[in-house]
Order: sequence, then C-alpha cells, then structure tokens
Amino acid sequence: MSGQRGKLFVIAAPSGAGKTSLVRALMERRPALQFSISYTTRTKRASETHGKDYFFVDKTEFERMRAAGEFLEHARVFDNCYGTSRAQVVQLLEQGQDVLLEIDWQGAQQIRRALPECRSIFVLPPSRAALEQRLRNRATDSDEVIARRLRDSIADLSHWNEFDYIVINDDFGRATVDLEAIVAGQGEHLRRERAELQALIAKLLN
Repeated sequence: MSGQRGKLFVIAAPSGAGKTSLVRALMERRPALQFSISYTTRTKRASETHGKDYFFVDKTEFERMRAAGEFLEHARVFDNCYGTSRAQVVQLLEQGQDVLLEIDWQGAQQIRRALPECRSIFVLPPSRAALEQRLRNRATDSDEVIARRLRDSIADLSHWNEFDYIVINDDFGRATVDLEAIVAGQGEHLRRERAELQALIAKLLN
C-alpha cells in the first residue's frame, strides 16, 4: 500500500430511482471498490443475506450502538432504522480502499459533516411517472404503501442540490457508466451545477 487514504463516495436517491441496481452494477465493474454494509432494524427479506446485504439487528442493539457513538450516520426511514458503522468505514479508508456508501439524504448530511472530503452522488429518475412505475414494479407493497413512498420520494428529491454529482437513471447502462466516471475521478460533466438539470428538477418537484 502507498499509504494514501482511500476516497469515500456517498450515493443517495429517492425510493424507486433504481439506486440499488445501479450500485450492484457499479460494484461488478469496479470490484476493488469496497461497499459499506449498513445495520438495520428492518425485517430481512427472503432474498437477503445477513452480513452481505445488511447487518440485521433488533431495535435494542441498534439503540445501544447509536448511544455508544458507533455509527458514522444513522436515520429512521419508513419506520425502520439504518446506520453505518464508523469503525468499518474508517478502517477501510485508512487501508487505502475506496469506499461506497448507499444511504438516504439524511445520512448523507451526517457523513458530509463527519467526513467533508467525501464525494456525494444523487440519482434522479427521468420522470415522476417512471418513479411511480418502478415503485409498483416491486410488487411487494400495497397501494397505500406505494402512495406513501411516492410522496416521500418527491420530498427526498428536494435535497438534490446538496450533492456534488447528479446521475439521471433514464438509460441504465448510461447511468452505470456515469457512476463509474465519478468514481474514476472523471465526472466533472456530471456535477449538480450543469444547466440541463433545471428543467428535469422543475418537472419532478412541481
């Protein structure tokens, strides 16, 4: 190892924007990138593995970790708690590993305060209709839950301008390439200041 500290990338998105699928594709393309596994009080889904998708803990253990300052960030999302292990992330960065965190905008705010050198990425859907369709395609939630998730997703969208880079998940392949460019240090054309974002943001929020 050269002794150089690794880089921390934070990626967030409204529910239904396709963030998780993009992260998986990015990790396949950049196998050296380390993925920080979050702790959660959410019930494990049949397709998930403890220690791979999440560390599944009960609310008592999560609260103990929070009180002990073991989380770099933590948040309550859809009645469940999520947190990122401070020790896990710091150890990887000190080993010179680049680390990716997949979290929500609340967690991203906390990470920026704790580690301001991080690079933050926000994923946008191409339209409201696409966002709703992706939420429905999961086929795991009731109409009531979908409606609530859609409302919350639109609220989450208002935080887009807190992030360094914006990736639009219209074409999945293109969005994956854009993410990889940012991680490779070649994402200047994807910064939030670019003019063409304004029309899309206006349509999503109004």
